[in-house]
Amino acid sequence: MTLEAILPPERVLYDVPGGSKKRVLEFFSTFIAQNIPSLDSQEVFSRLIGREKLGSTGIGNGVAIPHARSPHCNAPIAGFLKLAEAVDFDAIDGDPVDLVFVLLVPEKADDTHLALLGQVALIMNDADTRMQLRRAQSQRELLDLIIASIRKQPDR
Repeated sequence: MTLEAILPPERVLYDVPGGSKKRVLEFFSTFIAQNIPSLDSQEVFSRLIGREKLGSTGIGNGVAIPHARSPHCNAPIAGFLKLAEAVDFDAIDGDPVDLVFVLLVPEKADDTHLALLGQVALIMNDADTRMQLRRAQSQRELLDLIIASIRKQPDR
């Protein structure tokens, strides 16, 4: 399972309003529930917030990877948001976050969950990739950059 397989173009969002970590997670929860009928926005939000309470998914360098398991998720789901303005995400380095990669996985997808998180971390830990994503001027450019970054990773 690769990120490219679970990240369709319509889930790469450009210039998303930020405001706060909670608002970003609410926005994604509503967005994903509108696009995948089996998901409930409140349930998705509750799971993402529950994961944040265990420790921030802000990994540093302006990046967060909120993720959660959902019993209503039949297959892994990914979304990418480039925020219009950075928000405080309680990241480990204290920096605000403007690049958000969200993952939802089925309840029992342990190996898949870890493999997908690893793929996201590889992409988002690359300083050049982050710089290019921040410079993107459209949803299409953002999508092309993400797909190119996924494809250049080993073992995709």
